[in-house]
Amino acid sequence: MKILVTGGGGFLGSHLSEALIERGDEVFILEPGGTTKVRHLIGHPRFRVVRDSVLSPDILDSLISQVDLVFHHAAVVGVEHYVGDPYEVLNVNVNGTQNVLKAAFKYGRRVVLASTSEVYGRNPKVPWREDDDRVLGSTRIDRWCYSTSKATAEHLCFAYRKMGLPVTIVRYFNIYGPRLDKLDAGRIITIFMGQLLRGEPLTVIGDGLQTRCFTWVADAIRATIAAGVNPGTEGEIFNIGTDVETSILELAETMIEICGGISTVRFVNQREVYGDSYEDIPRRVPDATRMREILGVHCDTALREGLVRTIDSFREEFQPRAMARAAGV
Repeated sequence: MKILVTGGGGFLGSHLSEALIERGDEVFILEPGGTTKVRHLIGHPRFRVVRDSVLSPDILDSLISQVDLVFHHAAVVGVEHYVGDPYEVLNVNVNGTQNVLKAAFKYGRRVVLASTSEVYGRNPKVPWREDDDRVLGSTRIDRWCYSTSKATAEHLCFAYRKMGLPVTIVRYFNIYGPRLDKLDAGRIITIFMGQLLRGEPLTVIGDGLQTRCFTWVADAIRATIAAGVNPGTEGEIFNIGTDVETSILELAETMIEICGGISTVRFVNQREVYGDSYEDIPRRVPDATRMREILGVHCDTALREGLVRTIDSFREEFQPRAMARAAGV
């Protein structure tokens, strides 16, 4: 097929693009930022990069008219953005999605929306099933703007579905792997990774007993592609992730052990890191039944195995840069 991946130069988008190329598809990516994560694909005869954004309706119209399927991954993500620039989060995630859906509707192209476990908010009932309630905090707390933006994107998808557009939604649970975000930003693993590579203490918020379900990227990508190409997935929502819980403290201790035990753990107050614009979620656990039964995918890569591979990839990237800085280059 001919496939468009918006945000194809990002972490998930780059892995998805790579997997689609391996499948034999022709892939276009729409990416306003850097393309470092897909540099190994540049020059491939079935890979095209368009440097623009989902806020450009004319570009989207031209691209979507040429493809069979759209994986919509373009979004502003990362806690530092939720609390630092909520307008940009809402603008890109809501208005950009509407632009994608308008063009897809015009040409009758199927869309797979990349959503997030954040839509469930702080619902205390876990594991979360796809139709469970959303429980959020005050709109004064910027932390909830990302959850709200992705939920609005989902509502837009279902509104277009009522008009005849084929859509599928996937909700990711803490995906990790090589080419994750830049060090010290975005996800907890990259924040810890930056601290580890500098030999600094790992900063754990609160008591570190809050849990997440860390999902290996290749498992998540297999489920994503299945959601786009398998029959019977149109109009559905799928949690994408493992249901194995890991505490943040356990994650920190495991990463320290893998890296040789040099760093330590430092417990910090949430306000010290994010101020008053953030609220944490004690547990975030998917019910992955529908993913396993309908998509036929099991996210069963062990966390330690995935962390070893992720840490090795960051070391390969970080160490040459550190040596260059030390040499004054």
